[in-house]
Amino acid sequence: DIIPQPLLDQYLSMTDPARAQTVDTEIAKHCAYSLPGVALTLGRQNWHCLKDTYEALASDVQWKVRRTLAFSIHELAVILGDQLTAADLVPIFNGFLKDLDEVRIGVLKHLYDFLKLLHADKRREYLYQLQEFVVTDNSRNWRFRYELAEQLILVLELYNPNDVYDYLRHIALTLCSDKVSEVRWISFKLVVAILQKFYANSANALGLNFINELVVRFRHCSKWVGRQAFAFICQVG
Repeated sequence: DIIPQPLLDQYLSMTDPARAQTVDTEIAKHCAYSLPGVALTLGRQNWHCLKDTYEALASDVQWKVRRTLAFSIHELAVILGDQLTAADLVPIFNGFLKDLDEVRIGVLKHLYDFLKLLHADKRREYLYQLQEFVVTDNSRNWRFRYELAEQLILVLELYNPNDVYDYLRHIALTLCSDKVSEVRWISFKLVVAILQKFYANSANALGLNFINELVVRFRHCSKWVGRQAFAFICQVG
């Protein structure tokens, strides 16, 4: 009743490999790009019409198709709501996390937007996986690590101080010692945001422990770049 059935059938057929050979080699990518709009038009009650197509696109051999979905999965989560997201999108999101960097950057750029839509217990499952973003296929891909630090500043609000101390603190310290200065700069802001998180939530003991760790790691570092990092952290704070 929402759109003509032949039009929907035509859209769903865009994942057919034969169409790529006879119509357009990029047809699956176009299908992936349009999917959130089609899902919004059909509404979450008709998601079952698109589910198989979405899963087919998410496992497409072309990384550009998977990348397109990775960049829009947070938008689709808003359209579908928490229950369908947990059931149908989280498994695909998990697959993208282990994909090529070209695909992973899509979920990383909107990591906060996706995680905030999940229930707290499901969100906690990603705490350990976040550190996997530090490792990239190409170590020269510093913008990936920069994006991670930027997203973690936002993600802090989604977790309690103890989780931040146990999981995110380690990532922040690693990024503060990155070889690329732009990554270190944004990481200093992340460190300060973590300290603010502790003291805003009256987790003074965690804040003090973290400060002592920063002093030992950077203030008393034998290399000047470490001592410079400490000065910059103080400046940002």
